[in-house]
Amino acid sequence: MSTPALEVTGLEFAYPDGTQVLRGTEFHIHPGERVALLGANGAGKTTLVLHLNGILRPQAGTVTVAGLPLDQHNLAEIRRRVGIVFQDPDDQLFMPTVYRDVAFGPANFGIGQPELDQRVGTALAAVGMEGVTPRAPHHLSLGERRRVAIATVLACRADILVLDEPSSNLDPAARRELADLLEGLDITLLMVSHDLPYALRLCPRTLILSEGRIVADGPTEELLGNQALLAANRLELPYRFSSSSIQSQ
Repeated sequence: MSTPALEVTGLEFAYPDGTQVLRGTEFHIHPGERVALLGANGAGKTTLVLHLNGILRPQAGTVTVAGLPLDQHNLAEIRRRVGIVFQDPDDQLFMPTVYRDVAFGPANFGIGQPELDQRVGTALAAVGMEGVTPRAPHHLSLGERRRVAIATVLACRADILVLDEPSSNLDPAARRELADLLEGLDITLLMVSHDLPYALRLCPRTLILSEGRIVADGPTEELLGNQALLAANRLELPYRFSSSSIQSQ
C-alpha cells in the first residue's frame, strides 16, 4: 500500500473548559481516496478537521500528512498540502476581488507572477468560475462563493481537499452542479457532511465519528444500509431514500 495521504493516530483533545471532544481518534486515508466523515452534532467532526492542518494541535496522538508529522517544522508544508473549505465560504473569502482571494494562498507560499496568474486561472477553470476574477466575492451566489473557496485550495496545489458540509443551504441545481464538479477533481477528498445521499454519491468509503472516536469505517453503501448503525449514531437517510435513487440527488 502507498504511504497514507493522511494518518491520524490516538488523537486526544479537550477544550479549556474541560470538554473532552476527541478520544483516541484513529483513521488513515490513502492518495486518491474519497472519504465521507459522518456523525451527529457534537460528535467532534469540526474539532477533528481543525487538527488536520494545524489550526488546533493534538494534546495526545499524531497527525501525519504524506509521511510528514504535524509539527512546527512541517506546519507550512502541511497547510499547503491540506486545504480546508469551511461550511461558510465567507469565513475564507475576505479580499476585495475573486482574483486576490484565489491568489492569496500561493502568493503567501512565495509564488510570483506570471505563475500566480496561471494558478488562479487554472483553479477557477477547474471549478467552472472563469471570468469572475475582478468581481467582489460577496456579489456572488452561495454556490459560486463555495466554488471560489474550493479554487483557493486548488491554487495552492493541495494534495487533500477537506470539505465541511459542502451541500448545505444550496438549491437542488447548485447542489448537483457542485457534486459534478467534485467528481471531476483529481484530488484526495475528505468530506464532512450530514447529507447522507451526498456522501453516497461522492464517497465510496465512509467513517462514522461518535463521541470523539471512529466507530465505523467501511463502504458507504454498506454503512448507510445498516439501519441499526445509523440509529445508534443519530444519522438518518431521507424518507423513502434508497441507493438506487442517487442519480436523482
